[in-house]
Amino acid sequence: MKDILDQIRGASDSGLYYVALFSALAIPDICGALESADGEASKAKYVAWFDRHVAARYQGFLGGEDAYYFRCSMLHQGTTQHPQSSFRRILFIEPGATSNVFHNNIVGDALNIDVRIFVNDLVTAALQWLATAEKTAEFKANRPRFVTRYPRGLAPYIEGVPVIA
Repeated sequence: MKDILDQIRGASDSGLYYVALFSALAIPDICGALESADGEASKAKYVAWFDRHVAARYQGFLGGEDAYYFRCSMLHQGTTQHPQSSFRRILFIEPGATSNVFHNNIVGDALNIDVRIFVNDLVTAALQWLATAEKTAEFKANRPRFVTRYPRGLAPYIEGVPVIA
């Protein structure tokens, strides 16, 4: 899990904002599934995880429900607009485009978020969550199915080269 979170943060730090954003939007799904009895993701688990671990950082502007709609529209349609969202769209000013940081504010009917802060908030929340979650029975039961990097391969399939499986 930490490998994935490090790569998401690395993508953001490298200016790969699409990659970082798409990946970060999946974090609540992954965490919600890992901590659940059935190991499956769902809207309810996404919303609950986001509300517990991230929403407070957005002082009422962005909650789990709108985060979930944003995740759906972005990952499935490649848009920042969802018909059920509280906002007409979510928009990001690319970091470094101005000396100001525009984050967590309403512009007309849109929510403006700084992409690096948003990605960092999700990664940081997941790392904090992980410290406790990895000790639970649910996490321990779901962890063996979680994607992992095997630096020397995964026998009996492929050996001697790194494998992600």
